[in-house]
Amino acid sequence: MADVTCNGRSYRFPKRPTVVICLDGSEPGYIEAAIEAGVAPTFARFMREGLHTHADSVIPSFTNPNNLSIITGRPPAVHGIAGNFFYDPATHTEVMMNDPKFMRAPTILAAFHDAGGKVAMVTAKDKLRLLLSNKLNYATGRAIAFSSERADQATRAANGIDGVLELVGKPVPEVYSADLSEFVFAAGVKLAERFRPDLMYLSTTDYIQHKVGPGTAIANSFYGMIDGYLAALDRLGCTIVATADHGMNDKHTADGAPDVIYLQTLFDEWLGKDVARVILPITDPYVAHHGALGGFATVHVPDVAAVPGLLDRLWNIDGIEMACAKDIACQQFSLPPDRIGDIVVISERNKALGTSPERHDLSGLDEPLRSHGGLSEQRVPMIANRRVATPLPVPLRNFDVFEVALNRLE
Repeated sequence: MADVTCNGRSYRFPKRPTVVICLDGSEPGYIEAAIEAGVAPTFARFMREGLHTHADSVIPSFTNPNNLSIITGRPPAVHGIAGNFFYDPATHTEVMMNDPKFMRAPTILAAFHDAGGKVAMVTAKDKLRLLLSNKLNYATGRAIAFSSERADQATRAANGIDGVLELVGKPVPEVYSADLSEFVFAAGVKLAERFRPDLMYLSTTDYIQHKVGPGTAIANSFYGMIDGYLAALDRLGCTIVATADHGMNDKHTADGAPDVIYLQTLFDEWLGKDVARVILPITDPYVAHHGALGGFATVHVPDVAAVPGLLDRLWNIDGIEMACAKDIACQQFSLPPDRIGDIVVISERNKALGTSPERHDLSGLDEPLRSHGGLSEQRVPMIANRRVATPLPVPLRNFDVFEVALNRLE
């Protein structure tokens, strides 16, 4: 088949089944520690004989913007998804960006499907399913897309497949569990065996990474589990390339309490109560493991003339790594200007950003806070089971992963 073009980038049609994986929250160090512990021999072989490098994620380093960048091959300025959540000034409402109507670019999966290819997608949480599978036509019999979270509800009409639980041989997993990610891989192996997609995307959840850091027994066990499924996909002859949407860092004090800069509280003091509106784009329906505390925030103010003075105040706050006006943020991070606030704030590695204490339910935090969203969580791995045949893009971004998988490997 001829090359496939999507969002101005060309991709070769794969000679063998190709699997692109987003290992949610996998900062560099997790996989290396699992290898050192002796539980990840497949990762070790891939990194030794294939490709092992690092790439930068998009900012904000959250799940939705990065998964959408990966699946479109472009930054948020192109696909439009600048966070999990945003404030729409036109309607004065705070909105979840999990509906395909917010997308401004087609997906690589849809482009390959429309070119006659067989495609599949499995994601852990259902919040991403509609976005990642946008415009797939299941009636052709060449597309499958479902989530672990709602695998029991998959139908041929809505997902291109039914009987997922019987196929995978596992029950529907708990949302807050490592099992949610394992189901993604177990399903991916079964699809590779029976459906043989030309191109498949697997996206996990960062439940484990929010709980523990690299080198812990829990983390090593988790990556050891993934290693076994990678070995199975490798035996099936697949080209495999794995990257991540973001890293993860401790954001707590020495006694384990969340270390938070509460921006709404600050702006209420500076401008008056609720004059400014602080938006945390990490917010989504699954906040138990981070309490909606992350490393990136945007702020809407009624008078943009006040922005320079507010930025001066923010720069004097301990733990702020960056504070800038909308135009600077859009230019530096390729963000859509209509979906971020007048001010962008990014915290330092071990600090989190919140609104005000009373607005955050931290009862679900059963471990000291680990979270993401800022520049310190931008570095992610890129690992493949085949050697590079053509030099990689420079700088390398996580959303280059499909181009690497299809155009750059032996």
